[in-house]
Amino acid sequence: MQFKTIGAATLATLLAGAAWAQDQSIIVQSTTSTANSGLYDHLLPIFQEETGIQVNVVAVGTGQAIKNAENCDGDVLLVHAKPSEEAFVEAGYGTSRTDLMYNDFVIVGPEADPAGVSGMTDVQGALARIADQGTLFASRGDDSGTHKKEVSLWTDAGVDPAAGSGDWYRETGSGMGATLNAGIGMGAYVMTDRATWISFDNKQDYTIAVEGDEDMFNQYGVIPVSPEHCPSVNAEAAQTFADWLVSGAGQEAIAAYTVADQQLFFPNAPAQ
Repeated sequence: MQFKTIGAATLATLLAGAAWAQDQSIIVQSTTSTANSGLYDHLLPIFQEETGIQVNVVAVGTGQAIKNAENCDGDVLLVHAKPSEEAFVEAGYGTSRTDLMYNDFVIVGPEADPAGVSGMTDVQGALARIADQGTLFASRGDDSGTHKKEVSLWTDAGVDPAAGSGDWYRETGSGMGATLNAGIGMGAYVMTDRATWISFDNKQDYTIAVEGDEDMFNQYGVIPVSPEHCPSVNAEAAQTFADWLVSGAGQEAIAAYTVADQQLFFPNAPAQ
């Protein structure tokens, strides 16, 4: 068998091309709601066409996304648990955090509304009523941004749902879509971000029962992973992506994404 040899100049060109290709690719550690809603399918082709940078998304719960980024398994973090995001930057894992967009959380439930919470705008009052009556509630229980928010709302309501774990309080340990499916299957109330609910196909007789409380505000942030903590991070491309998301073009693209004629995310990055 004969092998064709190549010159040093050709080899250098090939290696440079491989390095360029690698430089044009980043990994985003992301919350599931932005992926499940279809937002990335809308945004990323626009970004890649403008910059040539390919974005690969790892969609997991916020807690896991943060751990992955801390372990240098990503170039950008895009999640929705602001205190945890700020702690991530403070610990030196991220360069800076910027508000990106928002929507809100809602509690969905069956049409029969066994807890009698439909139409309530007081989320703590609704949760207290669900707990008092022992009505089934399905929680993600996965340290995601949604789960973190749910836990804080239970605390504000003066309820320890762990006391009802395995009884009326069911923890799925799963993502939002799987938890909605499980909750609907057992007739339980579920807290979800509105974008996932709008995009969710298996609603059956479920509707939004509780919404409109300012405590259900859902803020998303974007953070480039620090090259000082993770020397392998593609810092330049990561910053390009973060800058584009908060730019006029990126914010307009976020606002333009709709499902069933409903806007899913509302851009609110600081003016650049």
